Amino acid sequence: MREVETKLGVPDGFVLPHLVDIAGVDRVATRALRLRATYWDTEDRRLAQGGLTLRHRTGEGRPRWTLKTASSSGAELDREEITVVAAGTRVPPALVDLLTARLRGAELHPLAQVRTARSTTLVLDGDGHELVEVVDDQVTVLRAGELVDGWHELEVEQRAGGAKVGKRVLAALVDAGATDVDQTPKGIRAVGLPSTADLPAAPALRAAGDLVRASLATGLRAVVEHDLAVRREVPDGVHQLRVSCRRLRSDLRTFRALVDDPRAVPLREELSWLADSLGAARDLEVQRERLHERAHEGDVLDVRPLDALLAAEQHAAEAAALEALRSPRYLVLLQLLHDVAGSVQLSALAEEPAREVLPDLVHHAARRLDRAVRRLTADGPDADWHRARIKAKRARYAAEAAAPVLGRPSKRAKRLQTELGEHQDASVAAARLVLLAEAHPELGVLAGRLAERERQVVRSVRQTLLARA
Repeated sequence: MREVETKLGVPDGFVLPHLVDIAGVDRVATRALRLRATYWDTEDRRLAQGGLTLRHRTGEGRPRWTLKTASSSGAELDREEITVVAAGTRVPPALVDLLTARLRGAELHPLAQVRTARSTTLVLDGDGHELVEVVDDQVTVLRAGELVDGWHELEVEQRAGGAKVGKRVLAALVDAGATDVDQTPKGIRAVGLPSTADLPAAPALRAAGDLVRASLATGLRAVVEHDLAVRREVPDGVHQLRVSCRRLRSDLRTFRALVDDPRAVPLREELSWLADSLGAARDLEVQRERLHERAHEGDVLDVRPLDALLAAEQHAAEAAALEALRSPRYLVLLQLLHDVAGSVQLSALAEEPAREVLPDLVHHAARRLDRAVRRLTADGPDADWHRARIKAKRARYAAEAAAPVLGRPSKRAKRLQTELGEHQDASVAAARLVLLAEAHPELGVLAGRLAERERQVVRSVRQTLLARA
């Protein structure tokens, strides 16, 4: 479920206005509940620090666990809810799995109990569709059985199609005296936040070494975020996690003169392993997209038989990727990345001002790209073009990492990465289609025609890039 809600404060003497008088509202329905929720987190509140809450609640239907992911902006909370119906004695393994990158092996414990006296008003349209839910909560928080906090709040939650009415409801509540309040979820307020953060924050770029710290901090947060997306099978999740690994590896390589840490090399090696573990799933995702694109160039081809074969391969590759994410090796990598990001050891050069040191490092990556592009020929091996693509990525990542100091980078590296990426994808697709033709002779003609269309893409990219170079 997706939850879009706004919290409001409730002053003494507040009276809920007649919501049925609002334009677009046909009727309202009310009910009263008494809810009991136990919020779970690690002892150092890793979930709360990331804006996540995990609770077990009774009092509304069957007892259930709910994990709410973090996403807030301005006066609204926009969060995803993942629910599992189960008893409250043990966190369901499926939810623990989703939290792997946050937990890094740490145990979850019940940290706070929240008792809520809730009055709910459902706002409905003429067809009986729920548009908005207005929740009036009297909240009491206990830790270890002791009363520690309490408050009175309203939550206005939009349903699908209820955005316009939701704004009118909010305006009516404010007119009646409701006030702006902190949008922190009640679960985070209940468990509390420690004084030290689990994940390091990216520093401002003053000394050259700050760039390394920023890259590691940003990369760690990206890995944690995209890990959850992969486990939830969010579209593009595998791609984004793989990109996060590659960007981290690239930055550690490009700016290695700033690093004097024996953990850096094994970290790069483990990031390479993870990126490779995700590679097959991502490549097959791309190949299936390209299959349908090529099918509509010229005579439309029925590619369903080939797509079914690739889909089976993709399913197996995604299972293998998840197996890697559930392995002990991945937990070791997460902890290593966390430790290095939190206390990376830097060289003497890293203490110099960023404006003096970074230009040479960034320009070095750009020069390596220039040399790789100059070596390209129209009939050269695909491997040369792939190496140039890698150089383009490194040059782009270096320039983007240093942009806060050196300014917005040139678009050349990004453009070359895109063009050379198209070349690589077409080359890989053509080779895969040939293999499919060999394994399935009955599909040989179809696969051969598609492979030739991919080879034409390769030729076109080479001609365009070399003409401009």
